Amino acid sequence: MKAAILAGGFGTRLQEETTIKPKPMVEIGGKPILWHIMRIYATHGYKEFVVALGYKGEVIKNYFQNYRYQRNSLTVSLNDGTIKVHGSEHEDWIIHLIDTGLNTQTGGRLKRLAPWIGPEAFFATYGDGVANVDLNKLLAFHKNHGRLATVTAVRPPARFGGLRFSGDFVSHFEEKPQIGEGWINGGFFL
Repeated sequence: MKAAILAGGFGTRLQEETTIKPKPMVEIGGKPILWHIMRIYATHGYKEFVVALGYKGEVIKNYFQNYRYQRNSLTVSLNDGTIKVHGSEHEDWIIHLIDTGLNTQTGGRLKRLAPWIGPEAFFATYGDGVANVDLNKLLAFHKNHGRLATVTAVRPPARFGGLRFSGDFVSHFEEKPQIGEGWINGGFFL
C-alpha cells in the first residue's frame, strides 16, 4: 500500500523556517519532519511514498536525490565523474516526488497524485505532522467499516492550566488538562 504525503503548502505559520525550505523539511532531531513521517509508515511496513510537491519542492527533491551521498562516505573520480558510495546506511523506501503545482489545494494535490497511486486504497497524511498512530489498526478499522475514507481523530490538548475556585481560594490547579469534549483532525487518512 502506498502513502500519499501532502508536502506542497506554503508553511505560513512557521515563516521563520519556511522562507528557505518547505515546512516538511524543518528538522526535528537532525532529520526533516517528512523523514519522520515516512519512518512512521515504514515501521508499519509501508515503504512506498507519493509526495505531492509545491512550494520549494526542489528542496525536497534535492534532499532525497542526495540522500545516500550525504549519509555515507564517497569516492569521487574527477576524471570520469563516477561516484562510489561507501557504507550502507539507507532505507529501503521508494519515493515518488510529484510536482502538483504551487497554488494547488489539498483535493487538487490528491487528484494529481492519482496516476501514481492507482485505483487501490492508500494512506494519506500532511507533510508536517507526526503522531503515534497504529497504521495497521487504522487499516483494519477502515476495511471493517467499508467506507470510502477514514480519518483519524484526536482530542486537542489544552493550551492553558485549569483552575477551580472555592470562593476566592484556588482549590484545584491542573496543568494543561486534556479537554473532555471535542475532536479534531488527527491528520492520518485512508
